[in-house]
Amino acid sequence: MKLNERSLAFYATCDTPADNTGFLYKKGGRHAAYHRRWFVLRGNMLFYFEDAASREPVGVIILEGCTVELVEAAEEFAFAVRFAGSRARTYVLAAESQAAMEGWVKALSRASFDYLRLVVRELEQQLAAVRAGGGPPPARRPRALPSKENGCAVWSAETPAASTPVRANPGSRPGPEPPPLPPRRRASAPNGPLDSASFAQLHEWYGQEIRALRSQWLSSQAQP
Repeated sequence: MKLNERSLAFYATCDTPADNTGFLYKKGGRHAAYHRRWFVLRGNMLFYFEDAASREPVGVIILEGCTVELVEAAEEFAFAVRFAGSRARTYVLAAESQAAMEGWVKALSRASFDYLRLVVRELEQQLAAVRAGGGPPPARRPRALPSKENGCAVWSAETPAASTPVRANPGSRPGPEPPPLPPRRRASAPNGPLDSASFAQLHEWYGQEIRALRSQWLSSQAQP
């Protein structure tokens, strides 16, 4: 596929939600001055504009074969996009806050196809392990939000301890106990493992259970 300025400008300003947007200070190639530009990240392309209302990008950075790292510069919250090679250009950018810098570094580090290839490879290995086990993967409960230290999220690799009931404050009024959680149900396939069933069979199996639950609910609603 051939790309020209018109196709790039259309892709940069299309209505599809961007991966990240915001103002960054970009250091000039020949001069040490920083210029405030509006940046738009779409896939592995980082576009930058004169301002947020511009309809045509000033330039684009293809984020392949690069590394994103923090640097010491005249501007605060600075980071650099470096490419391999002696003649490759290094783009020095600076955010307006610590949170914005962390967000941009994370987004740019994950924008290349090399990163996506690693993610796909890991998912394929997990899928192969699940299929070798002969059943669907166990349901995973959502993880709690990470704790924060000095404004930064901190993920803990330790296994959470058994949950203990939370006692109400002495001054608070007692309230009704919450209802117990329903037992975890696991759908079963009547004619074989789920990984070998077609979409139509899965739709029919799960549909039978949903229809049965719906009829039970309607019956309970009809009773006085």
